[in-house]
Amino acid sequence: MKILFGVQGTGNGHISRCRTLAKSLKKVGADVDYIFSGRDPKDYFDMDVFGNYKTFRGVTFATLNGKINFRKTVQRIRAFRLIKDVRDLDLSTYDCIISDFEPVSAWAAYHQHRECIGISNQVVCQYLKPKEYGLIANVIMKYYAPVTTPIGLHWFHFGHKLLPPMIDSFQVAPTENGCIVVYLPFENMDEIVELLKLFPQHQFICFHPNIKQITQCNNVTLHPLCRNGFMDAVISCSGIITNTGFALISEALTLGKKILTKPVSGQFEQIYNAQCLQSLDMATVMENLSSIKLKYWLALPSPTPIIYPNVADEVANWIVDGRKESLLSLSQRLWSKTIFPENVKQRIKSLGYV
Repeated sequence: MKILFGVQGTGNGHISRCRTLAKSLKKVGADVDYIFSGRDPKDYFDMDVFGNYKTFRGVTFATLNGKINFRKTVQRIRAFRLIKDVRDLDLSTYDCIISDFEPVSAWAAYHQHRECIGISNQVVCQYLKPKEYGLIANVIMKYYAPVTTPIGLHWFHFGHKLLPPMIDSFQVAPTENGCIVVYLPFENMDEIVELLKLFPQHQFICFHPNIKQITQCNNVTLHPLCRNGFMDAVISCSGIITNTGFALISEALTLGKKILTKPVSGQFEQIYNAQCLQSLDMATVMENLSSIKLKYWLALPSPTPIIYPNVADEVANWIVDGRKESLLSLSQRLWSKTIFPENVKQRIKSLGYV
């Protein structure tokens, strides 16, 4: 089977999930071409698994100091370039089109009257219709990357045919070395460091796109972005402070790491993710870089890991097999293999789910 896989490149979470699914698709013999959009080509890293991938400008949100900057977002849009990329992308040689919230592949499929499988956390809103998503947000989610087969990934199904997260298997068992990993790429670097310096009894490893080389600042180690070094730090840390994207938090949940998360202001997806994490007792949420909330969180114990099944292998087989099993059946089968800790089970029960 020949597949075109379009991936949103603005956040590392989309690329991380795609890496996981890419390995599974390769195992089942799929021939996959990858395209990425939303990031400057020079800013991609650790991309060997995707072979001779292509990049497009696409569309992305601009952020400033942890908030969506709508003026800069609009200024970044190059509508004629996007239309040309969509029209020039020939899908005639592909048996299957997949989009992980990537607009060029999705819109090309739409205009060429092709089916398109949408695999992402963003797709969840089409099922759950969360109140955190206003009119504008729902329009964006509907038309940003339109698909014919939406497959939403989430930490819990909430009574819908959603799938658990796709997470890479870890080669080593998680440990706890006392350090806290900090990954807040949309926040001001200086503000992050000033907050962490208030807790000199703790050691922090801070990864940020503005850091170019490893340096030490009091109790904070500043580290440039890198996939392997980052995951080594995550596996061995005693807690994770991050924005409220989907992929890293999913990994932290399966590793049994306590999570302190700050949704990007104005980013409706992250605001909704934060509400879900709170309702399921899976993480601590802070609305801003709060020393009070950080002090409270640092004193918390580590949680029990959540055990999710190998969703990537199941989805890869499902796609290559022609999607003969219904999505509802696939969803029910995967959730039946998921093991939640007792505190999460109690929250799920209190929400009215068995």
